Amino acid sequence: MIKVVGIKFKSGGKLYYFAPKKDETYERNMPVIVETSRGVEYAWVAYPEREIADDEVVSPLKPILRIATQKDIEKYKSFEEKKPESMKICREKIVKHGLQMKLVDCEFSFDSGKITFFFTSESRVDFRELVKDLAATFHTRIDLRQVGIRDETKYLGGIAPCGRVCCCSGNMPEFKKVSVKMAKAQNLSLNPGKISGLCGRLMCCLGYEIEHYTEAAKLLPKVGSEVSSPDGKATVVALNMLKMLVRVKIDDKNGGFIFKEFPADELQFKKQNQNQGNQNQGKKKDEEDEDEE
Repeated sequence: MIKVVGIKFKSGGKLYYFAPKKDETYERNMPVIVETSRGVEYAWVAYPEREIADDEVVSPLKPILRIATQKDIEKYKSFEEKKPESMKICREKIVKHGLQMKLVDCEFSFDSGKITFFFTSESRVDFRELVKDLAATFHTRIDLRQVGIRDETKYLGGIAPCGRVCCCSGNMPEFKKVSVKMAKAQNLSLNPGKISGLCGRLMCCLGYEIEHYTEAAKLLPKVGSEVSSPDGKATVVALNMLKMLVRVKIDDKNGGFIFKEFPADELQFKKQNQNQGNQNQGKKKDEEDEDEE
């Protein structure tokens, strides 16, 4: 076992492990100064000191240099205050050079040695002249990084259709693959407006409960199939995968229909083939909405 402190550089960002100093006590959300491969960085404590297995750590474990002092905090705040003006200048330079790119965010390295600008674009951008112009304006090293459309929403944040903060900017350290197949498995409307997030791509939350729905589908009949119910033969018209209930249509003696709902274990039907869902896999590439970093 090894003692570590969980550190995050951004809200909702990825968790990293750092080695604690022996003479310091850490608290959640405490600002700290850490050493990274990119140099000295300002960060926050996500999880105080704890012990984890050695195989969960990527060696060598970099150290926490110190708990942020008042001077460190003021320096970080000064960088945050500079961001709006820096973004404005960069946007003006982008227009000046006629580049097809959308500026998303910028970061100042804590040692003041570099400014990183993040942007999105539908194609590759030759920004060499822009970098030279920005370097001459800010008198420091400039780094331009192209990010995907989902990263743009992660940086900017916002309120998702559900009314909560977007998962990607609030509680999702890394993007996971989602597909239309997941929406189908959960009997969701395939209307793009209802299953797409602010980024225009499929909502990340489609993957949260897919394992339950996949397993539930194996234990439920298909919509439109015939089953044997306590009231006789019936046709499945709807499924409630959370409650494991099946709504069926039964012919009555007067030539009409009766609709009833039964627990799945009260019906007799042929279980779905576990491999059935894989028959059309790969036929429609547009059904997959994977990250394009």
